Amino acid sequence: MTQDYAELRQAWKAANLSPLWESTTAHKPPPRPDPALHWGWDHLRPLLESAMKVTSPEAVERRVLLLVTPHPRDADDEATARTLAAGIQMLLPGERARPHRHTMNALRFVLEGSGATTLVDGKACPMDVGDLILTPAWTWHEHQHTGTEPTMWLDVLDVPLHLWLGNVAFQPGPINDAPVTTPDAAFSAANVVPVMQAVGAPHSPVFRYPYADAVRALRHAPVLDDGTRQVRYANPLTGGSAMCLMDALLMQIEKGRPSRPVLTNSNSVFCVTEGEGESQIGGKTIRWRPKDIFSVPQHNPCRHTAFSETARLLRVSDRDALNRLGILKEKISE
Repeated sequence: MTQDYAELRQAWKAANLSPLWESTTAHKPPPRPDPALHWGWDHLRPLLESAMKVTSPEAVERRVLLLVTPHPRDADDEATARTLAAGIQMLLPGERARPHRHTMNALRFVLEGSGATTLVDGKACPMDVGDLILTPAWTWHEHQHTGTEPTMWLDVLDVPLHLWLGNVAFQPGPINDAPVTTPDAAFSAANVVPVMQAVGAPHSPVFRYPYADAVRALRHAPVLDDGTRQVRYANPLTGGSAMCLMDALLMQIEKGRPSRPVLTNSNSVFCVTEGEGESQIGGKTIRWRPKDIFSVPQHNPCRHTAFSETARLLRVSDRDALNRLGILKEKISE
């Protein structure tokens, strides 16, 4: 390198310029996929009990233990699988988690207990085991518990994606401008939906999806090329994902019919709703039982095997975000 060129480089740097021909970013080999992680319920449950003894919603806003990677990318990395952040939230009888809203999408999948209710833009969503509750971006939400036993649920949010996009905003209550919501009964007839005056929100007008309804549909779903049956928690007005950017599916695997491995560039968090089995994720095998949670980071081929007659898994992923960007890739990998 000549002295003149060195001086030019300094001038470019001073002007906040950088020569592309010296960049190695575009030519780096793809990184190895992150490893799958597993949180067994038998191990989690006593730790959740300890959290319920030392904290309260009045003191910490939300009593949540995050499911985090042991290999964070930086000091602020609290992701479970790159763009997804999951945790277990706990509410005791008589407690209330006060209202707030934020730009991140969130969903709740009830793991244990009864008597709790989530209010989304003022609409009451009772929380029974297996129910999926949506709190889409910028909807007011709060939790109340009038039952007699602790309620615990899986939270999954797209917080890491919004952090990267610089789109994080938070507003505490009190609620001051909640929109008018449509009763869920208006969407209770299959293939019939109400004519709405205005449909501007990019999420489902239904916030609660009972587990029994999802299982009933799953039993009649066709077998896919990968060998599983799957149903999507959908927006009844569009047929698409119930929430923008995150996709939620319920999957069924039969004993003696392992799924074929699927390779995708989406990231997923799985929760076992029924049955026992194992999943091969990249080079790792995870044995799972009901309420276990595991991650499937992108670029890991994944296949599932049921040990019980039937096993069912909830899958939450960033497929919708990648699909909207036109970069979603999925294939059956032999």
